[in-house]
Amino acid sequence: MASGAWAEVVEAFDINDVANDVYEHNFGHRPCQGNIQTLTASDLDKYKAHAWLLSPPCQPYTRQGLQKHSADARAFSFIKILNLMQNMSYPPQMLFVENVVGFEVSDTHDQLLEVLSSLNFNLQEFILSPLQFGVPYSRPRYFCLAKREPMRFQNASVNNKLLRTPMCLSQTMDSTLQDSDHRTEEELDPVCKPVKDFLVKEADGGIQNETILQDYIVPLNLIERWGNAMDIVYPESKRCCCFTKSYYRYVKGTGSLLATSENLKWVPEDKLAISSLKELGLRFFTPREVANFHSFPSSFFFPDHISLRQQYAMLGNSLSVAVVGPLLRYLFAEA
Repeated sequence: MASGAWAEVVEAFDINDVANDVYEHNFGHRPCQGNIQTLTASDLDKYKAHAWLLSPPCQPYTRQGLQKHSADARAFSFIKILNLMQNMSYPPQMLFVENVVGFEVSDTHDQLLEVLSSLNFNLQEFILSPLQFGVPYSRPRYFCLAKREPMRFQNASVNNKLLRTPMCLSQTMDSTLQDSDHRTEEELDPVCKPVKDFLVKEADGGIQNETILQDYIVPLNLIERWGNAMDIVYPESKRCCCFTKSYYRYVKGTGSLLATSENLKWVPEDKLAISSLKELGLRFFTPREVANFHSFPSSFFFPDHISLRQQYAMLGNSLSVAVVGPLLRYLFAEA
């Protein structure tokens, strides 16, 4: 979020030590660490922040989870923050909330809308994916943008609506993408750049060294066991699947694998046999490449002590700058 914002960040909050190490390494400031549930209204008032950017835990709302919504203990911190807003002397004037698809039908979402209404916020909601911004990466996410009266959105006609295209963000998007801003995720493969544009190249201090590359090769025993469940993409592909925090630890449903054989010929997935899978030279995308799919700046780096699994876990829990950037610029724009 800090990479996507055109604003001064007055404070960041995260309870995870490793995430805070990475944030400090890249932004020169260590986030406030601790349980958000211990914060008071006066604690938050002292920042006098104009905008809050919130990405609360997604587990209460995922399809694979128990879907306990606000009854899940991991939702308590977000609900606490909402309640504090109503008791603050200097509540935020703008709010940005990100979560998984499914949040929009939860009772936590109902509580969010109730609080925003009580504080006279106008809101606009989106479900957007990097595919709609030219990135060959399917990662649909829910976003809520809210502005407190008398502030207005540039496109007030879509207030209180859930939009599945970025059509109202045209002024904050790259002009080359505006032709696609009215399309849904399913319609956007042709306008995306190919996967090869997001791969690490040797000139970038990359991973072409054979010894290093071995760390990312998919072991044969995994291909034999899970080959039929793997999502395989090629350098020319225009889409890859969402990377989760379990990528590299597991291969089923955690993100795409790259076919690297020099004699590649595209084969429909339903025609691939285990024997032919072994010939594709399958490898995991590297952390830098996953960061590229999230549109992280080239200046982003992990500290040396962060393990490979920790890097993948944090990237799987992160956001797409290609999506968040235009949304924040739209939120901050004056009507």
